[in-house]
Amino acid sequence: MKLKILVGTMTSTADYVAQAIQMDCADLVSDIEVELMDNLDISVFDAAQAEDALYLICSSTYGSGDVPDNARALYESLGSNPQFLGHVRYGVIALGDRTYMQTFCFGGKKFDERLQDLGAAHRRDLVPRRKQRHHAGNRRHRVVPPVAHRRPADIGGQPCHRLTYKRRHRSA
Repeated sequence: MKLKILVGTMTSTADYVAQAIQMDCADLVSDIEVELMDNLDISVFDAAQAEDALYLICSSTYGSGDVPDNARALYESLGSNPQFLGHVRYGVIALGDRTYMQTFCFGGKKFDERLQDLGAAHRRDLVPRRKQRHHAGNRRHRVVPPVAHRRPADIGGQPCHRLTYKRRHRSA
């Protein structure tokens, strides 16, 4: 299986997330490729390339809920040159700022809607689940998406990816 992570970013945050996924999944997936969406179009989902591939769209949100500038050509080609993408299996990691709740994570959501409209199969088991834990006054979030179509027994019961983020409690 090949994991192809397509990255849409303005400030490199989505690229850092993609690289962390690449490192954490290296022992579980034999071939992982991280590619910035610069100058990509719908041909990135060509049937010959997608046969044994799983795509992960890792996109930030920019402006008023837009896809990042480097992802615009790919996003627009999905609308201007539509093709049936029933052979594509994908997941989405959408990044956003909760300060802008009306457009929170819309960059990734827009890709998700467009790919589903073209018949691509969204693998919901790839979408990160946020688990919250409390440790000694720190709040930790653990993002744990499992490997796509494998059962936990196939990968030794281990989750594919673990990132830990710490946020400090604000004092009142």
